[in-house]
Amino acid sequence: MTDQPTRHVPAGLPGRIQHYIGGKFVDSADGGTFDVLDPVTNEVYVRAAAGKAADVDHAVAAARDAFVNGPWPRMLPRERSRILHRIADIVESRDARLAELESFDSGLPITQALGQARRAAENFRFFADLVVAQSDDAFKVPGRQLNYVNRKPIGVAGLITPWNTPFMLESWKLGPALATGNTVVLKPAEFTPLSASLWAGIFEEAGLPEGVFNLVNGLGEEAGDALVKHPDVPLVSFTGESRTGQLIFANAAPYLKGLSMELGGKSPAIVFADADLDAAIDATIFGVFSLNGERCTAGSRILVERPVYDEFVERYAEQAKRVVVGDPQDPRTEVGALVHPEHYAKVVSYIEIGRTEGRLVAGGGRPEGFPEGNYVAPTVFADVPPSARIFQEEIFGPVVAITPFDTDQEALALANGVRYGLAAYVWTNDLRRAHNFAQAIEAGMVWLNSNNVRDLRTPFGGVKASGLGHEGGYRSIDFYTDQQAVHITLGPAHNPTFGKGA
Repeated sequence: MTDQPTRHVPAGLPGRIQHYIGGKFVDSADGGTFDVLDPVTNEVYVRAAAGKAADVDHAVAAARDAFVNGPWPRMLPRERSRILHRIADIVESRDARLAELESFDSGLPITQALGQARRAAENFRFFADLVVAQSDDAFKVPGRQLNYVNRKPIGVAGLITPWNTPFMLESWKLGPALATGNTVVLKPAEFTPLSASLWAGIFEEAGLPEGVFNLVNGLGEEAGDALVKHPDVPLVSFTGESRTGQLIFANAAPYLKGLSMELGGKSPAIVFADADLDAAIDATIFGVFSLNGERCTAGSRILVERPVYDEFVERYAEQAKRVVVGDPQDPRTEVGALVHPEHYAKVVSYIEIGRTEGRLVAGGGRPEGFPEGNYVAPTVFADVPPSARIFQEEIFGPVVAITPFDTDQEALALANGVRYGLAAYVWTNDLRRAHNFAQAIEAGMVWLNSNNVRDLRTPFGGVKASGLGHEGGYRSIDFYTDQQAVHITLGPAHNPTFGKGA
């Protein structure tokens, strides 16, 4: 189902997007800029400063000075927590405006962008509470020794974020990095720099000290590469493609940096014959078509047990055809415009590949009534063999492959038969099977009879090509702090005696 786009341009768009370094908005050292496109028309609506090594050097120096000489790392956790709560309050109070700008810049449906803005506020609130409530280990040997653990901020955190739900994913890294006392340099995705530019004003209003937050826009191979290789950036958190993660891993290795990388996915949704089909269909429709299909945890491979396969495919395809494609700013829209023409071309190329690999039962390219912009109809392929590229490779768009299976063993082999291992979804009313299957799946996260509902206390991350390390809850605290063990002798020293002779 499609709705003809009704062009909406937010009022008050910036004339240009700059870096934010040491408490000031600045242009690139060489004056360079790059174009930022509106996904609905693919017209340039603003130019952003294109950061390079000199700009990253400037930002890292400001962040390093704020870490070494500023108050932020030395504040009590409660003092930092108050500022983080003020940040959350400001984000919540501006959620409609943030969603409007995010939707315009990224092509996300406005209702989903609003949910992401509110989630960003919750991320800050969560870590504001966690950093106050956290406790560290203490081990006692009565009368002899006391051993305890100190946590200390590490320094300048390099944060490299993606273009899907950019504002929320930036908050996911900014929240714990700042809560633990680090200073940061954020390099947002070049496709979607608009919402990242709003953090500076929010942080200033909340009372974040100058130099604690720094922002450098630019291309990954220029600004991102310089940030990863900078010797004064001891840790890097990255979310993005697996092949980019491989480059970051290699470039960070000579400096022995701390790395947290959440990478690509090709997550399976396994539907057994005893599942609640109504719930499974609704969840798997949402799981691949929400956020325009541009989500790392999308259940883009649906494995269905043979006795219900034909019914599932028929019902799924019919429901997919009713998903509303429309202008991102229209509250009725369920799938908006893909973020950029480069990404649109990639997704469409996979749809053409899919025509030779599976049976097209819904969608198949540009929807009627959308002559321009990066619109793709929700697309469903059935009877997809596991060797198919649309089964094996991450498409990152509103495209799903459905494959039948006959036994639990075959389902597990299909689920694990890709290079990725980020998420998995299992639909069955057999409790024993659900738990055993979940443990056998090669995935960092599994949802049983549920769509993707995150608990911020749990670890987020993948295995295989889907990532390195985990964040979320205490795992974020672990990543953004150094842990120092302190040992105290309480009684007489018990030392081996060397060098006193016979």
